[in-house]
Amino acid sequence: MGHDPRMKSRVHPKYKTKYRAGNWAEYDQTLVQRGGITLWISEGAVDDWKPVPSGGRGGQRKFSDHAIETALVLQLVFKLPLRQTEGFLRSVLSLMGVDLEAPDHSG
Repeated sequence: MGHDPRMKSRVHPKYKTKYRAGNWAEYDQTLVQRGGITLWISEGAVDDWKPVPSGGRGGQRKFSDHAIETALVLQLVFKLPLRQTEGFLRSVLSLMGVDLEAPDHSG
């Protein structure tokens, strides 16, 4: 059953917690920081980004399992289609100043 907005709270007013912000500038800055994002790629991850040559015949892999898994995790976390995930990851890699390619959504 859904919640009827006309119903009163079942919590007794005496026990309701009241929150009051005393420092509005600090409170406002905290709300702004909630939208921030911090991502980092460790040196080991950068080293593992490009696949190890298979040494076999035929076409070589362009991306490692690590790179593909990273893209798929970002896709799940941010609920993005594959094309947007590729663009997002390209932007992140560019902003980080690392010379890595984002896995292609069509591959």
